[in-house]
Amino acid sequence: MSTQKAIKHYLQFSDFSLEEYEYVIERARHIKRKFKNYEIYHPLIDRTLVMVFEKNSTRTRLSFEAGMHQLGGAAIYLNTRDSQLGRGEPVEDAGQVMSRMCDIIMVRTFGQEIIERFAAHSRVPVINGLTNEHHPCQVFADIFTYYEHRGPIAGKTVAWIGDANNMLYSWLQAAEVFGFHVNVSTPKGYDMDMSLVSTERFTFFANPSDACEGAHLVNTDVWTSMGYEEENAARLKAFDGWIVDSAKMARAAPDALFMHCLPAHRGEEVAADVIDGPQSVVWDEAENRLHVQKALIEYLTLGRIETK
Repeated sequence: MSTQKAIKHYLQFSDFSLEEYEYVIERARHIKRKFKNYEIYHPLIDRTLVMVFEKNSTRTRLSFEAGMHQLGGAAIYLNTRDSQLGRGEPVEDAGQVMSRMCDIIMVRTFGQEIIERFAAHSRVPVINGLTNEHHPCQVFADIFTYYEHRGPIAGKTVAWIGDANNMLYSWLQAAEVFGFHVNVSTPKGYDMDMSLVSTERFTFFANPSDACEGAHLVNTDVWTSMGYEEENAARLKAFDGWIVDSAKMARAAPDALFMHCLPAHRGEEVAADVIDGPQSVVWDEAENRLHVQKALIEYLTLGRIETK
């Protein structure tokens, strides 16, 4: 009687230990070097990634689809509007069926409980491509980008300016794993949901400028995330003053970096001279989704591989 190895999912940032992250970071560096040197690396020949999208995407789809092809495998795009999920098929049934026809699945959806239910009935690893509560792949790419530019993030201070959204909750989980601190500033009425916070490695600031003081990384996101478009007018008013501008960046550490997961609205959450300025690493950050996710897919499907 054969025994199936335990399935490892990546549904939120806390699913990996520091030791696992350090391994995947090293693999991402290795895979990125191969990509930049035009070296063919096809460890996933005859393997298939299914991508399930309930929310629109640019970077998530492109990075996962291109990444799987670059690893030698195939990627299949499924939009819930064009599949039986859009006609009411239970998430549990979809997880059972899809996972019998592929090797790994990425899901980009609304509530975290949806992807949790899907993964509970999947026979293959499931990756969170974004939910309302968590965006672990993006924060992983951000931390990888920080490593590339400044080295380890342990002991550093990250400023989060803006909405208490999925990015912030993944940053807070990352702070607990990697050992850094998060300065949080959200407008009144848009506070953190403390049921999603499981660390004390943060300090709240009512004044967003104060939150940037001495920060090694300043981070923000759009003020109106997907699913909250009807609140846009109210949010624009409430978030007045939370723009990351040159004055706020001047209060950060001299070598501070600026990040944004994109898409960005210049003149709203970030000033043009910041996102397009010398401290911004947003384009490296966006590209690194590709390299980090390739290493993540490799780890979840093949396990550990010795880097040569």
